[in-house]
Amino acid sequence: MHEFLDLFFDVLRNSILVTGLVIIMMLMIEYININSQGKLFGRLRKNRFGQVVLGAGLGIIPGCMGGFAAVSMYSHKLLSFGALIAMMIASSGDEAFVMLAMIPKEAVILCGILFVVAIVAGLIVDRFAKPKQNEHIGCDEEYQIHEEDHHHGKSDEKPTWRNMKHASAERIALLLGVLLFIFALAFGMLEHDHEHELEGHSHDTELVISEETHCDAHNFEMGEAHGHTHLNIFDEYWMNLIFALVSLVVVYFIATSPEHIIKEHLWEHIIKKHFLPIFLWTFGALVVIEIGLHYFHIENWVSSNIPWMILFAILIGIIPESGPHMLFVTLFATGVVPFSVLLASSISQDGHASLPLLAESKSSFLKAKIINVIVAAIVGYGCYLIGF
Repeated sequence: MHEFLDLFFDVLRNSILVTGLVIIMMLMIEYININSQGKLFGRLRKNRFGQVVLGAGLGIIPGCMGGFAAVSMYSHKLLSFGALIAMMIASSGDEAFVMLAMIPKEAVILCGILFVVAIVAGLIVDRFAKPKQNEHIGCDEEYQIHEEDHHHGKSDEKPTWRNMKHASAERIALLLGVLLFIFALAFGMLEHDHEHELEGHSHDTELVISEETHCDAHNFEMGEAHGHTHLNIFDEYWMNLIFALVSLVVVYFIATSPEHIIKEHLWEHIIKKHFLPIFLWTFGALVVIEIGLHYFHIENWVSSNIPWMILFAILIGIIPESGPHMLFVTLFATGVVPFSVLLASSISQDGHASLPLLAESKSSFLKAKIINVIVAAIVGYGCYLIGF
């Protein structure tokens, strides 16, 4: 019972983190769009190459925050399907933090390769994809600029702290929700336990990680390397702290925006349409995934035969979860498998980044995953054949 409760609360914490980051990103995008009166994203829609590069760039960011931003922009028709594919190929999820800790040099090389592959694949997909691939997704609206928004900042509708004097229930709820989320991020209440994930997903394998490697990785994540204090801005805690600070912009946006923006844009469009579906789909998917990983130990299926290892890495990468990929990071870090296995796994998997896409559009999720698998197989087996 205690073990089940631990699993439940771990899934709940991850679901809150995923949903919170997605909603914050949506609010920030709404803020940028309204303040530029739609001009910024209007130009982005006309530049397919720029969209793909942006998608790949967001995917390269360690963790899932960049991926959540890309899914949010795709769901509002601001990024093309090719740009979404580029993000999913480039993203390594939370495992990027561990790779930077255990294999920093190889992690940088891997990111460079993923970025190039992501751009090439994204451009090819956009070349053959339908122009309006994402018209069928769950969100019926783009980030819209209403008539009132054209006067935003030019009349009585400009942002001001005076709007807090008679704050509506929606404004108060938004402020409290965002402030609580920022507090949780700043104090590490929603961080992933990477060491626990690593042990939980690989304790049945015969791989034994050396004490030196384990300690170096742990010390690196804690900001200490070889006994010396070391500030690592790529550590998950620092990334979350930076995101918490940036999220203060959202607090300002909510506190000062006119009531029209609060109710029509933020509450009706983002919270009521997206919050519950994203949370429920994320929670449900993580429950199924965690039970499968915990009780069936899919890592044990991995063979020492490299071609089969590449195939397993690709198939396990389909799982929209940060954790399974950790097995292949560890195997590569200890020299058990070649770079081709790690590369194939990194292309196929994208951590939690695709979970919001599952909530928004099941068909887009399925198509994107199929393309990811194909690209991962081509690149992974290609590298293996040339001895990479």
